[in-house]
Amino acid sequence: MGKGGNQGEGAAEREVPMPTFSWEEIQKHNLRTDRWLVIDRKVYNITKWSTQHPGGQRVIGHYAGEDATDAFRAFHPDLKFVGKFLKPLLIGELAPEEPSQDHGKNSKIIEDFRALKKTAEDMNLFKTNHVFFLLLLAHIIALESIAWFTVFYFGNGWIPTLITAFVLATSQAQAGWLQHDYGHLSVYRKPKWNHLVHKFVIGHLKGASANWWNHRHFQHHAKPNIFHKDPDVNMLHVFVLGEWQPIEYGKKKLKYLPYNHQHEYFFLIGPPLLIPMYFQYQIIMTMIVHKNWVDLAWAISYYIRFFVTYIPFYGILGALLFLNFIRFLESHWFVWVTQMNHIVMEIDQEAYRDWFSSQAGAAWPSGVLTFCPPHMLLSLFPTMPRHNLHKIAPLVKSLCAKHGIEYQEKPLLRALLDIIRSLRKSGKLWLDAYLHK
Repeated sequence: MGKGGNQGEGAAEREVPMPTFSWEEIQKHNLRTDRWLVIDRKVYNITKWSTQHPGGQRVIGHYAGEDATDAFRAFHPDLKFVGKFLKPLLIGELAPEEPSQDHGKNSKIIEDFRALKKTAEDMNLFKTNHVFFLLLLAHIIALESIAWFTVFYFGNGWIPTLITAFVLATSQAQAGWLQHDYGHLSVYRKPKWNHLVHKFVIGHLKGASANWWNHRHFQHHAKPNIFHKDPDVNMLHVFVLGEWQPIEYGKKKLKYLPYNHQHEYFFLIGPPLLIPMYFQYQIIMTMIVHKNWVDLAWAISYYIRFFVTYIPFYGILGALLFLNFIRFLESHWFVWVTQMNHIVMEIDQEAYRDWFSSQAGAAWPSGVLTFCPPHMLLSLFPTMPRHNLHKIAPLVKSLCAKHGIEYQEKPLLRALLDIIRSLRKSGKLWLDAYLHK
């Protein structure tokens, strides 16, 4: 137990010395009904407050029993503002003899990364060029206009329809990255403005839900490629990933699908169906079940605009098929790009790594992905405007080299082939474990 004092949640600061705790005790408070975490050596009881956390209780709960300093700083651009919410939750601090890091994390890497982030701040790399994001929005609107004009002027024949579909799929992909910027609070200094524009972009331009995206995406960045914590590697028994999961499934004789052939049926299930079926069903159900009526209203505005625009050319059924074909095209692009940062990287159970190592080990900064921001750099600096990410890349590369962390850059074709190789390898591990008596 801690050394003296009241340990109850919300204990006010007082002149008497604060209670001190060891890591051994703090790590016991990592349950859903009992959550402590550490920020800058201060111990906070977030058990009840986590349900009110704007980013969702899961993302903050993933750091229960751990040091959350770098994650806290990464996700919150206005530390003074969010610091007000921490004060009532303060219950003590780390004992003087305790290291600042839990689970034997590399303090030198942490120190160097914090110095790197300070350098980025001194270089004003967290300062937004608003013209850049205005032009991004303008080019999305331009693509939408070109798509409508193509059908209006050339008719609804196969060729104009295909051209329009590809233009709209490109527009949807670009809107996806734009909403990503606002969702990461990387555009405006005040979070409320980012949240407002985020709802407009993801809702009115894409027909999706900001709350649904926040719930998934913040968990992904908090604990990338960690089973049961990163929802992006939860493949619902359709695929087995990494090395630990296929072996566990094999030992337990779990066979929802023939996983030794997953590198083959990936083409039939993954790219074609993720957005048109799985994501759309999940988004709609999430908005209804959780009563996200504001998000639902924004999404409805997208569908109204789309069908009013294209029903005159294709009819109701034709417009519905047209919409799903657009999402079919976008889904292929989205899956190939995003799974380069998941399937082929290390996927395992909780390893308790420092922020820099966990982010660097779960994504690569592929220089060929010209239509999306570098995933690794986004993961390290989620609130940095994307137009500045290339400026910090050389410093990140240098830090990786210093600590022996691989900084991967791959040609697109090799990245695609690596996805298939990784799925084949995991499938073989499953089959070997499954057949082993």
